[in-house]
Amino acid sequence: MEEHVSHPGVVVNVGEQDLEIEILSASSCGSCNIKSACGMAEMKEKHVTVPKPADKDFIVGQPVSIVMSAKQGTKAALLAYFIPTLIIITLTVILSSHIREWLAALIGIGALAVYYVILYFFRDRLKDKFTYEIR
Repeated sequence: MEEHVSHPGVVVNVGEQDLEIEILSASSCGSCNIKSACGMAEMKEKHVTVPKPADKDFIVGQPVSIVMSAKQGTKAALLAYFIPTLIIITLTVILSSHIREWLAALIGIGALAVYYVILYFFRDRLKDKFTYEIR
């Protein structure tokens, strides 16, 4: 049986073919009881567009659960965090032995910008690979 990653959310918009779901993304200290005392809590609202299941009706304000396979979550983390970190560290380390460190770091940041631009241009193709399910 395949593992899943699930986030609770609320329907904020019902379209013909899509649903817009608002999920509350909390950092590890977001659910801490003393988060207001330390000021370190980070909670953000995120909006996700999900294809509307044909066999179910939804209304605005309805609580739902967004589910993604754990494998897709791992792939998303690789694309968003691991590969960019690898790019910047590798380029900075390799280039810093040949040119000044600040220039190597600047080239690494530039390569990172190019990577994210490439991801942006392939966003529609990536959107097809990452599918959410509503429960």
